[in-house]
Amino acid sequence: MAEFTLPKNSKIKPGKTWPAPAGARRVKKFRVYRWDPDTKENPRLDTYEVDLDQCGPMVLDALIKIKNEIDATLTFRRSCREGVCGSCAMNIDGTNTLACTKYISDVKGDVPVYPLPHMDVVKDLVPDLTNAIAQLAAIEPWLKSKSPPPTRERLQSAEERSKLDGLWECILCFCCTTSCPSYWWNPDRYLGPAVLLQAYRWIADSRDEETGERLDQLEDPFRLYRCHTIMNCSNTCPKGLNPAKAIAETKKLMLARKG
Repeated sequence: MAEFTLPKNSKIKPGKTWPAPAGARRVKKFRVYRWDPDTKENPRLDTYEVDLDQCGPMVLDALIKIKNEIDATLTFRRSCREGVCGSCAMNIDGTNTLACTKYISDVKGDVPVYPLPHMDVVKDLVPDLTNAIAQLAAIEPWLKSKSPPPTRERLQSAEERSKLDGLWECILCFCCTTSCPSYWWNPDRYLGPAVLLQAYRWIADSRDEETGERLDQLEDPFRLYRCHTIMNCSNTCPKGLNPAKAIAETKKLMLARKG
């Protein structure tokens, strides 16, 4: 029988425990992934005991408290704290989500916090999104038109505008993309749910005049068709969107123009 083992330097080891202050009554443990590229040490899980009576309700509140008051070396991305920028996307309690909208109370027991899975890590909870952003740029996510520029805004009917609902709300947190097994195995060729949803957002826009060109760019065994409708993307989206549906609609358009 073949045996498979992880390389020694990839195995996560136990880290340091930071105890709660004396007198803390409502303590929650946060088990946080730590890795520093400037050292040659293995990744580790540090445990931080946080007094919830002195902390906001969200996981991001706890991480900010840890960085400000317990361990200033902890590194993570965050920005708006309102669930509209996608900066604080990470894997919390086994699910890709936004730390700023994830209630601590939703997690029973200790709170495990990891970076988004199956991506290179820059440091601690910060994933390297270089490839994902390059893929986004490749689908040219902006309005493209051959007609002369209008003297006023480009109008849409209410029905035409409604076709963009469920698409424009994407905040590019990449929770869906990093939950997709097809993307795990082919990140260099498969565009992934987030980028494909963005691609369909412009295909579905009545003001865009390059639908044929956009579909041509997606006509590839890997870019689009590597999707196997596993549905992880739609299940994990913190905005409640349905990337799998957008991908299916794109495939339908591909078939329609061949028929």
